[in-house]
Amino acid sequence: MAVIGYIRVSTSDQSVEAQRHSIEQGHKIEEWFSDEGVSGTVRAADRPGFAALLKYVRKGDTLIVGAVDRLGRDTLDVLGTVEALQAKKVAIISLREGFNLSTPIGKAMLTMLAAVAELERSSIKARQLAGIQRAKAQGKALGREKTIDDESVAIWRRENAASIAATAAHFGISAASVKRACRPAFAPNLCN
Repeated sequence: MAVIGYIRVSTSDQSVEAQRHSIEQGHKIEEWFSDEGVSGTVRAADRPGFAALLKYVRKGDTLIVGAVDRLGRDTLDVLGTVEALQAKKVAIISLREGFNLSTPIGKAMLTMLAAVAELERSSIKARQLAGIQRAKAQGKALGREKTIDDESVAIWRRENAASIAATAAHFGISAASVKRACRPAFAPNLCN
């Protein structure tokens, strides 16, 4: 029965040391697993450190995390992660929330917290979309600046009777970019 610590930070310029220190204040960790520079939007099972943790844990182990959001960011992922650990008979303790996620009360609290977190992410996305719509209404250019000269691509392809793949290789662009450049709307007389 090991006590295991899991720590995660989303970007490479962040450090896991604060999480490690917080966990070590109340628990003697026998084995550490971490994911550094791995976004919480990546499913827990798809993170290298967490995948290794899942292979390592055994019945009776206890997993300590600094907060529920280290296990995932959406309700389904967090709950799926907890269920996978519980199927292995692993207890999960979240320090920030202050409860054992393996107990019925802990699981109820986890469900509520995960739902609140998902609601907040939905609100952020709605605000982001509203900002994009406002910028469009104001005539602001959105997205990356176009770097491909569609007309040049279409002319070269026609003059050389080149395939999409050959044109893409010649210009160092994707096949989708060649197709886009040769759409009749962009080069009506060049794409036959």
